[in-house]
Amino acid sequence: MISDKIEAIKSAVDEQIAKSEAIQDVQDIRVKYLGKKGELTSIMKELKSLSKEDRPKVGQLVNTARGIIEDHLKRKMEDLKECALENKIQSEKIDITLPGRKPVMGHEHPLHLTRRLMEQSFLNMGFSIVEGPDIESDYYNFQCLNLPEDHPARDMQDSMYVTDNILLRTHTSPLEARTLQSHKPNEPFKIIAPGKVYRCDYDATHSPIFHQMEGMIVDKGIRFSDLKGMLEDFLQDIFGTQTKVRFRASYFPFTEPSAEVDISCVMCGGKGCRVCSHTGWLEILGCGMTNPNVLRINGYDPNEVSAFAFGMGVERIAMLKYGIDDLRLFYENDMRFLNQF
Repeated sequence: MISDKIEAIKSAVDEQIAKSEAIQDVQDIRVKYLGKKGELTSIMKELKSLSKEDRPKVGQLVNTARGIIEDHLKRKMEDLKECALENKIQSEKIDITLPGRKPVMGHEHPLHLTRRLMEQSFLNMGFSIVEGPDIESDYYNFQCLNLPEDHPARDMQDSMYVTDNILLRTHTSPLEARTLQSHKPNEPFKIIAPGKVYRCDYDATHSPIFHQMEGMIVDKGIRFSDLKGMLEDFLQDIFGTQTKVRFRASYFPFTEPSAEVDISCVMCGGKGCRVCSHTGWLEILGCGMTNPNVLRINGYDPNEVSAFAFGMGVERIAMLKYGIDDLRLFYENDMRFLNQF
């Protein structure tokens, strides 16, 4: 009989609801029994085969059964949702009594650290910092520094030209010319010019992009002895007071006389080792008295004032200060290397 079917469906639903452990299980039961093709719905389709007297009774039984099943499904659904919420709360629970996780703090790159140390040393001696464009004109990069178009020293620069007259600067010396031209004639100043420079070179000790720091002092009565004293103070400030300094005669188009500066080997203390080729000395920078032509080209009178200039590589200073033997380590972002700083 139909009433027996309805009772069987109610019993089956209650049994399956009791076994349900997930919201999806309850939804599947709803579809199986109450959906368009569900078992309880199919009984309604059998009403047309019944007599007019039995149809209302059976329809009422079906509707009552549907209401009871809906109520049971609803309560089970609420229980499962409440259980799921409780599980979620427990899984996301934070024990506020535990110590917090400290964030990983960043730190300065060894090149930035070295540059900052160098800048601070010169700032303590009264220098000012100037900056300028990385893309420079041939006029400032060469001509203003006593390097006309046919000068053979241009071949020493391995320049990266953008056009015939525009290039990536090969040194930060153009800022010396720019500073001379931006001041009143013969006006004294003390500047350093740190920044990136570019040359066609790449190996363990050379990079196509690297950092230099140029410096210049212009005033009346500036002598080579002033240059020597200032550089000795700087190098001993960076490498320690035990550092010995020596000057060797050299040649640069923008200085005359010119010199290269060596320091006692930071590895062996001047005793001689593989790093210094057993000489006890390491080359560190170039310098000299500013060539009178440079002063004259940029609007200064070499009869009224004199000047000296110097230039060094930041990477070179960093490699010697921290005992680094491969320039490429600065640019490979290897955390094993960077974390040491």
